Amino acid sequence: MAAPGAPALRGDLLLVGLATPDLPTNSYAGGLYRVGLAGGEVREFTRGHRDSAPEISPDGTRVAFLRTAKAGEPPQLHVIPVDGGEARTLTDLPLGAGAPVWSPDSRRIAFVARVPEPGRYGVADGDTAAPDAGAEAPRVITRLEYRFDDIGFQHDRPPQLFVVDAPGVTGVDGAGSADTANSGPRQITEGLATPCHPVWTLSGEHVLVRAQRDWGVEETLNTDLYAVPADGGDPVLVVRSAGTVEHPAPLSDGTVAFLGDEFPDTRCVARNLGLWTVPLVLDGTPAEPRRLTDAETVDAEITAGRPVETASGVLVAVRNRGAVELRKVPFTADGATLAELPLIAGDQAAVKGFAASGDRIVCTLSTWDAPGEVVLVEDETTTRLTDFSARLRARGLRQPVEVKGVAPDGYATHGWILLPEGDGPHPVLLSVHGGPFMYYGWGFNDEAQAYAAAGYAVVLPNPRGSAGYGESHGRSIIGAMGTVDVDDVLSVLDAALERPDVDADNVGVMGGSYGGWMTGWLAAHHGHRFRAAWSERAVNAWDSFLGTSDIGWWFAEAYCGTDPADLVAKSPLTHAHRITIPFAVVHSEHDWRCPVEQAQRMYVALHRAGVETELILFPGEGHELTRSGKPRHREQRFREVLRWWSRHL
Repeated sequence: MAAPGAPALRGDLLLVGLATPDLPTNSYAGGLYRVGLAGGEVREFTRGHRDSAPEISPDGTRVAFLRTAKAGEPPQLHVIPVDGGEARTLTDLPLGAGAPVWSPDSRRIAFVARVPEPGRYGVADGDTAAPDAGAEAPRVITRLEYRFDDIGFQHDRPPQLFVVDAPGVTGVDGAGSADTANSGPRQITEGLATPCHPVWTLSGEHVLVRAQRDWGVEETLNTDLYAVPADGGDPVLVVRSAGTVEHPAPLSDGTVAFLGDEFPDTRCVARNLGLWTVPLVLDGTPAEPRRLTDAETVDAEITAGRPVETASGVLVAVRNRGAVELRKVPFTADGATLAELPLIAGDQAAVKGFAASGDRIVCTLSTWDAPGEVVLVEDETTTRLTDFSARLRARGLRQPVEVKGVAPDGYATHGWILLPEGDGPHPVLLSVHGGPFMYYGWGFNDEAQAYAAAGYAVVLPNPRGSAGYGESHGRSIIGAMGTVDVDDVLSVLDAALERPDVDADNVGVMGGSYGGWMTGWLAAHHGHRFRAAWSERAVNAWDSFLGTSDIGWWFAEAYCGTDPADLVAKSPLTHAHRITIPFAVVHSEHDWRCPVEQAQRMYVALHRAGVETELILFPGEGHELTRSGKPRHREQRFREVLRWWSRHL
């Protein structure tokens, strides 16, 4: 699998980073590639172990990017001339650097990096060498948000904003060498505000960041927009949001676009992100933002990146019935619905990243048969420029087929089925996604392809609670998990089982996170329909999840309420005595989203009840094992999955 990241485009220069799982080093490897806009010629641009996040300077002379020199090392910031040569290292930070952002004059680069406390994470404390992790001093924790999955403990290594001079330019005063940076990286923020998504103002005097409300002094789920003086100084509040701020983007008219939502208290789940704008006022008096898109129908995909300005509007990636579409929001929009936003790219596909320069738009696009290819949109014509997935497609991938069902209350339901080769009837795997405010879609699904290649028909439902079908669809299971979402999942399964090429008497159920919750719930309440279950990184007990998960203290309340009896009633563990089918409990030892105790409690309950069960634990992995875990563990997991289903189906 070769997965390109977000593209970088300036003039005729188009760059993209490519990552491929590398089993020998048990890491993800790949460099930057230059993609020709005419003819799509692809040439290697850099050759590090892992190069990513390319950013072309506004003057078009240099490229900043992140390089991981070898497996296990943190990424550091590098700069290379666009016409080739040696890349210059700009940082040597103990925990690595974040993605670079150029200043408008191409003289400086901003980025975010975590700053460890002295005496922790290999950093010396004065003249005393840093101890091994097991010998560090105790952590004194006073906040609810103190750790995060796949990151670890946070407040002894908070992210901070840095600025570094770029090589290849003279200093502001005309002094300095033409080929050396003027100084090392300078930290320009302090505190626990967790700044992220940095971008320069058009004047180059400030860096805009999203940060926690009141610069992290008080604990809250709200985030706001701040302007940090590039030469150092107190952050200036630009937007006090109604919920959260993500991915600010300065516009040429003096306003700032950003992605955001609205919610009261901790009730932040299943909220559609929309496009907002706000005047950039730097006197400390925040201006009132305006929402350009409709809250019900337009749901921006945060992972696709920041909004991008064009001559006729602002580009935003939007989730829509399993697709992630690039849409254009007119500057004059005011609460525009999805139907009012022109579609640029992403029909029956998923936009993973995008950029624009002049009249050209480029996207990294995931389709059913490719984790990502780079496409060019110009003069209303879309052209695929790369063929990174040619070898993958040669393996004989299976195209998803839409499935439409009807729930008992008449609600229309939607999903997909992937069918293996041959006439069947094929054994069936019902696979439920996590979230629950996530989605299955038109993009590449490595898990479903692996199961279909092994001979299983794979059913992928998007029940109520999923994203991309309207905010009310996503919020309909709040306080009602185990009701309409179960109905929807089973209705899509029933519709799929009407096919003559599937075996309706030979069905297994599986899922991860919320999908693992659903697997346990279905096994307990509808177990007669399934031969076996595979429950992965699941929420099995809301009561302990509330106190052990990195987000449990607000997430459990947001979905299930505050009544302890409701938390118990909505827990698969409570109903484990109903489970009689073979049941695999699968977890990662370092999962802090759904901590491993969730698996242990379920396994013990099932084992003591005499159920055929296994506890499969992956060392050193977190909640994201199936998506970004170590390649060897991902391969080993696939072997365990197929071993389980070959036994029971």
